Amino acid sequence: MPPSDAKLNLLVTGGAGFIGSNLVLELQERFLNSRLTVIDDFRSGDFKNLAGYRGDFVAADLAKLNWREQFGDEKFDAIFHLASITDTTNHNQFEHTHDNVESIRRLLEFARPARARVIFASSASIYGATTEASAESTTAAPANIYAFSKAIMDNVATRLARENPDWIIVGVRYFNVYGPREAHKGVPASMIYHLSQQMRAGQRPRIFKHGEQRRDFVYVKDVVDGTIRALDASASGIYNLGSGQARSFNELVFILNRSLQTNLQPDYFDNPHAHYQNFTQADLTNARDALGYAPQFPLEAGVADYMKWLFPEVRPPA
Repeated sequence: MPPSDAKLNLLVTGGAGFIGSNLVLELQERFLNSRLTVIDDFRSGDFKNLAGYRGDFVAADLAKLNWREQFGDEKFDAIFHLASITDTTNHNQFEHTHDNVESIRRLLEFARPARARVIFASSASIYGATTEASAESTTAAPANIYAFSKAIMDNVATRLARENPDWIIVGVRYFNVYGPREAHKGVPASMIYHLSQQMRAGQRPRIFKHGEQRRDFVYVKDVVDGTIRALDASASGIYNLGSGQARSFNELVFILNRSLQTNLQPDYFDNPHAHYQNFTQADLTNARDALGYAPQFPLEAGVADYMKWLFPEVRPPA
């Protein structure tokens, strides 16, 4: 990891979004003397997520941005690419694929001459329907257009990394992330956020029948740490960032009840989604070996920390 007094020139795309803003603010604290620039078009971000941010900001659509015109010959030590259309309820195949793939293509073309390190957000959604822990070598089986666009982004980055062995490009494949600064997303926000809002209002938490679906819920502080660790990766690659545990929706409701001091039973309803990932779990072997990634927040600890942030008035259980 670069020393805290390192004078790095860092750029984060999608830095006003959920994971992006958490990353930006953590980079700002870890590398106090560094220069930070955020690019975002606010399509799925919010300026309020960047309260306390001390860096530069470029409002731009990455699928159309002329990087050379915007930044000239400026050299970045690392570019974190988190921007993308993330709403899986948006079924516009052209928009998803064009915007997500062209954004990373243009970014990589800009970064290539100076070999600026690129760290980009991939997604566990590319694994599709699985019944066991997913390793990075698992063949992509995207079930929706968002996942397809992410798989193509992976392909483009992997090919360029293979063609340019002296250039490090790292993909971080996020699992089911939850935590502070996601509320602005609305419907696409995590189920942990939505269930907590229902329960705090005294409503029974609504989950799909019969709550036996299991997901790898990973706290945003863990994925931010894993993403920053990619600054030290000695070679290109794509790595899973999850908790490494698959936890059921029923377990989640139990944990939320404990954190919120409530006692609300689930309200089960039929799952309306034909291509739903009923199971996700990250195999973290490669992330541990290559990045030294070790998640610190199992679901109980992550939910407790998040609920204190969301509802500071609620007294945590003894």
